[in-house]
Amino acid sequence: MKLQAVRGFKDWLPEEAIKYQYLIELARRELKLANFQEIKIPVLEKTELFVRSIGEVTDIVQKETYTFEDRNKELLTLRPEATAGICRMVIEHGLYMRPKPLKFFFVGPMFRHERPQKGRLREFFQIDVEFMGNLTPYYEVELLELALKILKKPLSQDKDPFTLEINSLGCPACRPAFREYLLQALEKEKERLCETCKERLSRNPLRILDCKKEQCKEVVRGLRAISEFWCKECKGHFEAIKSLLEERKILYVINPYLVRGLDYYVRTIFEIKGEGLGAQDTVCAGGRYDFLIKELGGPELPATGFAIGLERWALCIFGEKDLPEHLSEELKPNAVLIPLGEEAKLRGLSLINDLRDKGIKISAFFEDRSLKAMLREADKLGASFVLILGEEELKEDKIVLKDMKRGTQEKLFINELFERLSGTSQ
Repeated sequence: MKLQAVRGFKDWLPEEAIKYQYLIELARRELKLANFQEIKIPVLEKTELFVRSIGEVTDIVQKETYTFEDRNKELLTLRPEATAGICRMVIEHGLYMRPKPLKFFFVGPMFRHERPQKGRLREFFQIDVEFMGNLTPYYEVELLELALKILKKPLSQDKDPFTLEINSLGCPACRPAFREYLLQALEKEKERLCETCKERLSRNPLRILDCKKEQCKEVVRGLRAISEFWCKECKGHFEAIKSLLEERKILYVINPYLVRGLDYYVRTIFEIKGEGLGAQDTVCAGGRYDFLIKELGGPELPATGFAIGLERWALCIFGEKDLPEHLSEELKPNAVLIPLGEEAKLRGLSLINDLRDKGIKISAFFEDRSLKAMLREADKLGASFVLILGEEELKEDKIVLKDMKRGTQEKLFINELFERLSGTSQ
């Protein structure tokens, strides 16, 4: 049997790893400038955490989680999202006692058993950002602007493939009326819904608003919008968000059918869509979850956040083309050492470590092959220089420096090598 990766789980080849790490570091830099602190949460949590936070009747918990019983007969789940785990961490370690706001970010894989397609994997990486404290619309708009800034950071100024969509889900005071209306209105149209939405009708009717199938979209277009059910406070809050976005000249689209697949969201929710991704075009999404920490056993602590899908972000920035030149250079060594003979190999071990300690990216060939074959291999690696160390060079404490781009070579003292290479090191 041919061994292959599990469906929906993707290897990161060197070319892909460089793209992803480049984007992660860009995001990390921007988040640290905004005083967000990096954390790490476990990949496994007790299943109860996601049932209580995401909702027992959501698609994620019912259909998409990787849940299993361990040897202690305890139900565990591979995390499908990061927010619940971060809230559990805040409660367990008493972080809510610290000065507010709490500002955290986390980078890591999530797991959902969905149908794999372009932009959607079963193991996917997210950059998750959470803000907890006395929330005002100013904080929410600050976070929205930060998400857009991160996404656009690798782009030239004349290119903007991203669209911000916003909506409000109301609050516990006004949302139940909308849910009751939805149940009654959709029950009348039940036969026109797709099979998945027929199942959602009784357990999670809000998700029907987000269905991508045309027959369901047609039904949804005939419904009253959630905005008609907002209470006075939710209406004023959403107006404040819009006003601040306009003041900051941030373009947005109000999507009255935008919902999130998690039960804990209240009021402002948003998605940032990317061009050219097909059906799975949400690159970043998030919103408020004012009551989640309290529901999980902690104090009342309003919160908001967002998550960037790393693979989709990479598709938006790089497409499916080859690596751009400035990143492909990172795959190449600055120099390759070719030691000829046992004594030269021993000296070579010391030399490459000295050069690496000084910041030179260097590889070595400790093999018994012809010099011509090893030079050819060094050229394939894209090395700028080749260092040749033979018996004659050892006696003189010198080394041959071959410039692979210019096709020239010279002999110099070994102690001069760093100075010559440091101006070209990557």
